[in-house]
Amino acid sequence: MATTETVETSRNKLAEASDTPLLSMRNIHKSFGSLHALRGASIDVHAGEIVALVGDNGAGKSTLVKVMAGVHRFDSGEYYFKNQPSNISSPSDATASGIQTVYQDLALCNNLDAVQNLFLGRELIGPGIFARRVRRAECEVRAREVLTRMRLGNLSLSRPVGAMSGGQRQNIAIARSILWKPEVVIFDEPTAALSHSAAEQVASLIRSLADEGLGIVVVSHDIHHFVVNSTDRIEVMRLGMNVASLKSADVTGEQVVNAMVGGNEEVNLAG
Repeated sequence: MATTETVETSRNKLAEASDTPLLSMRNIHKSFGSLHALRGASIDVHAGEIVALVGDNGAGKSTLVKVMAGVHRFDSGEYYFKNQPSNISSPSDATASGIQTVYQDLALCNNLDAVQNLFLGRELIGPGIFARRVRRAECEVRAREVLTRMRLGNLSLSRPVGAMSGGQRQNIAIARSILWKPEVVIFDEPTAALSHSAAEQVASLIRSLADEGLGIVVVSHDIHHFVVNSTDRIEVMRLGMNVASLKSADVTGEQVVNAMVGGNEEVNLAG
């Protein structure tokens, strides 16, 4: 029988584990020639959490997520994934580690259907002499499984994505990111150019991914709607540095914007 002390030790270990970020970047610096894009930026992302990364143009948020996704190598700093130092130097390294990115342009091929886009570059092919033949039926089964998981079971698998709505295209891009069972998903402006109803659907879908235990990072300019209402924490960046870390439920859109621009809140509200 476990002693009281042993049980308490186990509880403490579980508490410590839940407090450990799934992904952590500390004091990240990145320069492009004479341009210092990041000047000691940091971010923590926990499992089941949606973290919004906001800032004015040139604040460094896009550079930070590109470092996170392996697009850029950072000059100095610390990058930890699952509490282990990580050397993610390319997008393939990030993918292999369990980090997927959904970019604003979605990177979809309009002339291909949903299944072909989901498996683009990672097609399931036959063995031996059939190595050039795509296993379409198996791809369709896996595609339907992931879309059903996302409550998108009625989405057409054979329709070219170029003929789909903006919201449906965004859903296909999200489905492609989770098809390979990532642990962290990065979204770049997921609600940009979407109608209000489509944006709400995407926000609900992102929340469902967090509820499944994924760590979510979102870059967004939709402060007053998506960021404040659909995220858990907000990291505000300015001039390549973190200037505020806010709990989404405790702030208004005006307070977030004020932190972004670094002005006087009373003056900003009056203007």
